Amino acid sequence: MQGHLRKRGDSWYYSFEGAKIKGKRKRFETYGGKTRVQAESALRKALDEYENGGAPIKLSNISVSDYFDYWHKNFVVKTLKYNTQTNYRNVIDKYIKPALGMYKMKAVSAVSIQQAVNNLPTNLAKHTIDIIISVIRKGFKMAVFPYQVLNQNPADYIIPPINKDDLERTVQERRTELKIISLSQFKEILSMVPEASPFYLPLQIGFNTGLRRGEISGLTWDNINFEEQTLTVNKQMIMKPKSEFAITSPKTKASYRTIAIGKTLVEILKHARKEQLANHLRYGKFYYESNFVCTKANGKPVTPSVIHYYAGKVSKDVDFPFNFHSLRHTHATMLLEHNANYKEIQQRLGHSRIATTMDTYSHVTQKMKRDTVDIFEQMLDNSH
Repeated sequence: MQGHLRKRGDSWYYSFEGAKIKGKRKRFETYGGKTRVQAESALRKALDEYENGGAPIKLSNISVSDYFDYWHKNFVVKTLKYNTQTNYRNVIDKYIKPALGMYKMKAVSAVSIQQAVNNLPTNLAKHTIDIIISVIRKGFKMAVFPYQVLNQNPADYIIPPINKDDLERTVQERRTELKIISLSQFKEILSMVPEASPFYLPLQIGFNTGLRRGEISGLTWDNINFEEQTLTVNKQMIMKPKSEFAITSPKTKASYRTIAIGKTLVEILKHARKEQLANHLRYGKFYYESNFVCTKANGKPVTPSVIHYYAGKVSKDVDFPFNFHSLRHTHATMLLEHNANYKEIQQRLGHSRIATTMDTYSHVTQKMKRDTVDIFEQMLDNSH
């Protein structure tokens, strides 16, 4: 395919003939620059992109840094949720670019990727390392298809680093890391939070269900079935810039779920509903109209940032590790320690894979193994 150049005034333009559409010739003409050399370069690039189906990236010259920027803009931003977009952007800028960004995509090797993973800071949580590896794998996988930048994925061979200190941590150390609290510690927190506080209902829901704070903020009254004593998660609230919130679909397909709730939480929710109706009458036309379960006295929703703020205040006033996510880990741990099934916990928490549940709460597995041995030893002692 050939193109043509022509000068109009002080500017150069290039043109070329494209494929026929309905039997008619289609000609493209575009500004190419101030000089003939610039226009020739622009024409070569335009012809190359047109002949390759509009592919904006070339194997011969793109760096890992530029590729992951392109991938984030054209895939992550267009298909994944806002919070995930933000997390991926942080991983790319903080971990991928410094370690791999200078390499050309065609030159990056499995060895260099493994070395980058091995050199991740040792103080990172396992969950954070898993996310970083996941972003690397997904990005390079799409470089093979659909972008056809690479012939094979060099990230397929990543081996997650083994932290010896992690293997040697005790059950109590794992509990502390997850900020798991006891029932008495939860009651201590409750004593610090009056029922009128915007934090009270999210606190109770989090402890009794293990829901994420975005899921709690997104709950509406049609998600609560008082007769069946169930709670349905089918959306979440996320924070946008300038303290604005938005309602989106749940984190993953597995996050769509309906779970059973106990009579304790049912009564708490019934009481909250009555208080909302009373506040609606009290505030009248000044009441913020919504159907959210968790609201302030004036009807405005309790957003994830509000929950985070109050949880931070509580954490400063107690003498044990605590954040709002503690409630999710505590809920799961308490159920598992009382012989609840891992599969049931996976579904209750909305985990996509049971491996995630088992890995996160491995401290419970360790305790179960120890308890099993103790039971066997007790049987032997009783036989003498």
